[in-house]
Parts: sequence; structure tokens; C-alpha cells
Amino acid sequence: MRARMTVFVRSLAGLAAVAACGLAPLAMGAPAAAAPSAGFTRSEERAPCADYDALRAVRWGDLHVHTRYSLDASTQDTRNTPADAYRFARGERLGIQPYDDAGRALRSVVLERPLDFAAVTDHAELFGEVAICQTPGLPGHDSLPCRIYRGWPRLAFFLMNSRASMGRRYAFCGPDGRDCLDAARGPWRAMQQAAEQAYDRSAACTFTSFVGYEWTGSGGMDASNLHRNVIFRNAVVPELPTSFVDGTDPAFLWHELDRLCRDRGEGCDAIVIPHNSNLSAEKMWPLAGADGRPLGREQAALRARSEPLVEIIQHKGGSECRLGAGTSDEDCSFELLPYDTMRGVQREADRRVPGPRNFVRTIVGEGLVEHERLGVNPFKLGFIGSTDTHLGTPGYVNERRHVGHGGAGPPVTEIPTGLPDRIEFNPGGLAGVWSEENSRDSVFAALARRETFATSGPRISVRFFGGGNYPQDLCERGDLAARGYAGGVPMGGDLTPSPSSAPTFVLSALRDPGTPARPRVGLQRAQIVKLWVEDGRVREAVHPVAGTADDGADVDLATCMPHSTGPDALCSVWRDPDFDASQSALYYARVLEDPTCRWSTWVCNANAIDCSEPDAVPEELAGCCDPAYPRTIQERAWTSPIWYTPEARSSAP
Repeated sequence: MRARMTVFVRSLAGLAAVAACGLAPLAMGAPAAAAPSAGFTRSEERAPCADYDALRAVRWGDLHVHTRYSLDASTQDTRNTPADAYRFARGERLGIQPYDDAGRALRSVVLERPLDFAAVTDHAELFGEVAICQTPGLPGHDSLPCRIYRGWPRLAFFLMNSRASMGRRYAFCGPDGRDCLDAARGPWRAMQQAAEQAYDRSAACTFTSFVGYEWTGSGGMDASNLHRNVIFRNAVVPELPTSFVDGTDPAFLWHELDRLCRDRGEGCDAIVIPHNSNLSAEKMWPLAGADGRPLGREQAALRARSEPLVEIIQHKGGSECRLGAGTSDEDCSFELLPYDTMRGVQREADRRVPGPRNFVRTIVGEGLVEHERLGVNPFKLGFIGSTDTHLGTPGYVNERRHVGHGGAGPPVTEIPTGLPDRIEFNPGGLAGVWSEENSRDSVFAALARRETFATSGPRISVRFFGGGNYPQDLCERGDLAARGYAGGVPMGGDLTPSPSSAPTFVLSALRDPGTPARPRVGLQRAQIVKLWVEDGRVREAVHPVAGTADDGADVDLATCMPHSTGPDALCSVWRDPDFDASQSALYYARVLEDPTCRWSTWVCNANAIDCSEPDAVPEELAGCCDPAYPRTIQERAWTSPIWYTPEARSSAP
């Protein structure tokens, strides 16, 4: 281990001590001079938040949520609205399908801990078509596609999605699609109203909602995923969302957001977040434009400005990296799918092993190379997690009580008796941000500057700073955050070139405090992943900086009770021993928990499955005995990178 200093805090008293170092709201903060410069300006009228913290506090959210306005959710009988989704995010119990003849939900779910922020991101491509098919009297309601939608929803899921993925509208939409565009105004208006009603504009700042939507692009007939979520800064948004039907190139979306939002001078702003690139067939981040020419500087700058973040974990798998796909990192083997497109979800014959460019680590490494070629990094991506729920249940990441999230499955007509989801899927992740307060402007600014991190579900709080010379005893002091900002940059930032010395990093992580349904789980180890450019090629190294893989933790598989020996907190100051000032590089942190039961193990145990007698295992629970899926997992967190650019190239935008 190359850590210069590591601190383990093993008691709840230690949790309080680490909180004072900047992993929780800092009531005791450092002098104002040590705080970072203001990270946001106000673009809306609202009360200032009473819990404003110049040193920033962690906020938890989900920026990938679908409700009844999404075609795939509605054809699975999701009836929850955006207003329902925001109520759920704030802590209210919510009913989910199936429903009885009187329309009463036969199941319900609730968050054990409310979220701080969320965005409903329904698929924009078929807003109008779905509204027409659901609303008698609208032009096109009696068309064949709408009759199929109402009578055979599963068939409609495939037919209507296929149409949208070709960038085409049905004839019932009228000339130039006007009838469907007019009908789309209803859902879009309802989404805005729901976000406004849920937003706490008082000084209490209990909840922040964002207006958003999903641009659901496809890379071709293989159903490769080019999907992106669009998140708006405030209530000033375009008259209608730009969808894949309007333009099938992501660059069209970025230009339209400039034309219809950012360049209008009316206070509108937005960011775009690509998601689950593991299903993109390596098409999410092309190195050439739609015209086939290599990516140019202007296009790279537009991409970088529009897309500061990427979703690294969600319901449909992890997208960090894959062992054997350009890396030898064994910790990449986490919640991976055995196929690389959405078509692979439906047909085993279409399943291909995902290649390296399906994964975020490969892409942010390529960004270093492109920066050297172009003078701008088109793939300068911070990290978040989210759920991609299609039940209207943001933040529902409970492994023990997982009910599935929908999105790729058939309508639910009765309470599931087997596995509630595909065995290869998972409950999804969360987005963590460090912001001064829980308001739209403050959280949006944190997203835009990439002071964000992702978790696979647990609320593991992580801070990561890079600078010139942090003291070796920083983890033992009570002013880690203040010194972190004063002496360098946080996750998502750029190191100031200093050819005379190697950069120093401080990584501090605090375990999930737990809930009654999730007993204490300690942290096992922390790593810093470094990527750099050497002789025109990207190299990588994973540096252990705190904890150990041999901490003796295990899980009672019969009861799923963890025997967790890991500490409450990990903290380390680490200096790159192989730093070369002439090489472009980036660094991000990864923190792993002690092992716990995977969601599928909870379900299989509840059904008393005995894999030693395979003939007695019901077909709907056959996944319980699939050796490809582990019975335990190590939940984790990933920070956004910190970038280093040699001085000769650092002045480029």
C-alpha cells in the first residue's frame, strides 16, 4: 500500500468525528477564508436555505425516473404520475401494480430515507402518441396503433418503440406530426407543474425537484442505447422537449438546447447526462461526427459543454469497466450484463460480449488522448448513479425489498411469485452531490462542475480532493474540507500544473449510517484509479490507499446477516509515486463496502430454494441457481475524476 497515512474510525463516536471533517453538514466549519468561492448564483426567486454551508454538504438524489407518461412504463400498467413520483421521493408510501378491478394498487413501497432531490425524466419521443391513445376524442385515438396500445400493450411496446427508434411518427399524428406535438403539451405541462409543486422554496429547503426528460436515441436496428437525460436548471424550459424523432444525432439535441434554451437570454440552462452506456454497442461516444469525419475541436467543445456527467450505475447494470474489456482490474466485475444492447435483453441469439468502449473508464481515458489531439477534452465526464425506475419510485434501491423497476419487461397483471426482476438487473444507484444548500441553483451548479459521485445504492459519503501538498496528518484534523478546498480542487476539478512536484490527494469516506432494514455494514477498502497517456496510449493503475480486502468480513447466506468488520470511515492522504508532469492524467476514487447479500439472494431465501435439487426449483425462480450471478455483492461508490493536464496544454478550453 502506497498510502502515506491511513485512518480507520471504527466507532459511532468516530462517525461524528469524521462528520466534523466535512463528510456531513459542517456546523463547526473553518474560517470563511478557507471556504471555496461561491459555487452558484441565483436564477430564481426563492428563500435562501437556512442550512447553507459554504463548505458544502452531501445531498442524495435520483435523476432518472419514469412514470405513466413513458410508453414502456404505461404498457406495463404503471399508473403513477410525476406528482406521485415526487411524493414518493419525499417519503410518502406509493402503490404500484398490479391493480384490482376497482383500481386499487395491490402492492406498495416506501423509502426508508427520503431523497434530497429528484427529476422525472419520461421518454419525450412518444408523449403525444401515448396521450392520444389514452384520451378519447383526440385525433388518432381510434387509429390501429392506438387500438393495439389499448388491447395488446406488450405488442404496442415493441411496435411504437420501434417506430420512434427510427425517428418517425405515425400517420395519425397528422401533417408534420402536429397532432402528436400538440398532444405532447399536456404531459410536458403536467411534468413541469408536478416539479413546481414538489419544490420546497421555503427556507427549510427539504426537497429539490428538477424539470427533465429523456432523449431516447437508438444506434440502429440492434437497439443500441444512445439514451440521455436532460436536466433543466430551473422552471424556465423550452415549449416542448427536443426528442429523438426531431433529430437522431445527439449533436442535434445539444444545438437545440443552445437555440431553445441557453442562448435565449431568459435564464434557461440545461445539462445532458448519457446513461447506461453498457448497452450502447460502443456507439455512445463516437470519435467521428455524423458526416464520418474525425471529431473536430468545435464539436468536441460542444459535447464537453453539454455533457459534463455520465450515469455509471443504474438498474440495467454497471458501466464503469469490465474485466477483460481493456482492463485487468478484478473489481470491475460488478453488476455487469452479459450483452451489449437492449435487443440482447429480449433474445439470447442477439447477445454479444460488451466491448471496451461500452464502459466509462475507457471513454474518459480516450478523452485524455483527444485533449492532446484537439486541445479540448470531449469526454470530461463526472459520475452519478440513478435508478431508471419505470414505476415512478425514485431512489428505491433496497436490495432486501427489491420489486424490480420495469422498463424492459411485460405488464404486471398479478403479484409476482418468482424473481421480481431479471436476474442480471439490480436495484439501481444514487447520485451524490456536494452543494452549499438544497436548492435548484446550488445542486445544478454542483452537477455542472462535476462535484458529484455515484453509489450502487447505499449512502456512502465520499470526499476527494487533489492538490499540491496536503499535510500527511490531514485525516486526523477537524478541517479536512476547508483544507481540501484551500489547497486544491474537489472531485470534478482540474489540477493546476506543477512540474516540480507530484500531486497529493485526500480521500475520505463514511459508511452508510444504516436503517432498520439494513444493519451496519462497514467499509472494506478504498482505491484511487489513475489513467494516463504514455506514448499516445492510455495506461491505467489501481492504487489501494485505505483498508484491506482481507478484513475477515463475511455473510451468513442462510439469513443474509452480514458479519461486517470494516470501519465506519476510511481516510487517506496519497501522493502519486509515478507522476510524470509531461503526461496527461486523471484520478478517481472507488470505495467498497464489506460483502452483503444480493437482492436475488433475499428472494431465493424467502422462497426456500435448494439448488441441490434442481428439479424442485420452479421455473420462475430458476435464476436462483444460475452460477453466473453471485449470492453476495460489494456495494460501492465512485467519485468524479480529477484531471491533470500538462502546462503546455492546460490553457486550452
